[in-house]
Amino acid sequence: MTDLTGRAVAVLQEADPQQKARLARVMAADWSNGEIAERGRDKPPDRPNRPTHPLLKRPGEVPRRRINRGTAGRIALLHALAHIELNAIDLACDILARFTAEQMPDAFYDDWLLVAEEEGKHFLLLSERLTELGAAYGELPAHDGLWQAAEETAHDLLARLAVVPLVLEARGLDVTPNMITKLQAVEDHESAAVLEVIYEDEIGHVAIGKRWFDHLCGTRNLDPRETWLSLVRLHFKGQVKPPFNAAARDSAGFPADFYEALALP
Repeated sequence: MTDLTGRAVAVLQEADPQQKARLARVMAADWSNGEIAERGRDKPPDRPNRPTHPLLKRPGEVPRRRINRGTAGRIALLHALAHIELNAIDLACDILARFTAEQMPDAFYDDWLLVAEEEGKHFLLLSERLTELGAAYGELPAHDGLWQAAEETAHDLLARLAVVPLVLEARGLDVTPNMITKLQAVEDHESAAVLEVIYEDEIGHVAIGKRWFDHLCGTRNLDPRETWLSLVRLHFKGQVKPPFNAAARDSAGFPADFYEALALP
């Protein structure tokens, strides 16, 4: 396939997690090298293909485990993060294929292919670390909340950008430093190093989301802050809650006057 949407749809249709991650990375490299000739018009599926495991449950039904020197809690954490990164690969590919009617500039595709490549890298890093701990992705249950957000915003790129990078990925900036600290405290420096890579990349992903959210608001003559607040209230079913990592969010160009208005006391 020489068109971008066809390649993105192929990633979405791939059920094997390792192969999905690799296909996303190769797609990004081929785009960068000029080997993908056209954007294309292939339509993405309503849901990406998934392996038979993990078993998907509601978010509240997935057990949480403490991070300590035993491996069970650390495996559960890394497994949950691997599941998030697998969904993130598909979310990036869905953006590339679903919203072709927007006529976005090439830089938009450059950015979201970078996101797809880095999410693939993150999944493979987490998968490798799980293997080192004697586990594998798919062995524990996981939740389906991330793709529910994709379905809720499938009608509008502006809504997708408001919720996925600027709520869900931004939340990762808030919670990841504490995970790294806990892993370092139990001397799991290998897992902490993986999370440090993910954390630095995710600042860039939030920045990409904010950049293109602002771009679309400009083309539609909308106020970015008021539009973001309205879209999140309408389409995000969870809670925007502190504490916020203001330094990381500021680095991503996502100022506090956006999200603090939605924060729970």
